[in-house]
Amino acid sequence: MNENRVPTKPPPLPETGLIRLKNILGDPKADPPIPTIIPVSKSTWWAGVKSGHFPQPVKLGPRITAWRVSDIRDMIEQGN
Repeated sequence: MNENRVPTKPPPLPETGLIRLKNILGDPKADPPIPTIIPVSKSTWWAGVKSGHFPQPVKLGPRITAWRVSDIRDMIEQGN
């Protein structure tokens, strides 16, 4: 193991606005890859939304769902 390796930190979130699920959970197949902010699977995320453990989404259209950056920041700061 390389002991000079610098630990990676989560990518920065925008200051305000909305963020899509692929930007929260990451997408290694994207070009360039999107790093993970919350390291859970998609099914775990949706189960957490349903149970109230994760923030509720905002529906922008019939097939477009996003989350408020402020809600994601609050969740991270609370350690959830």
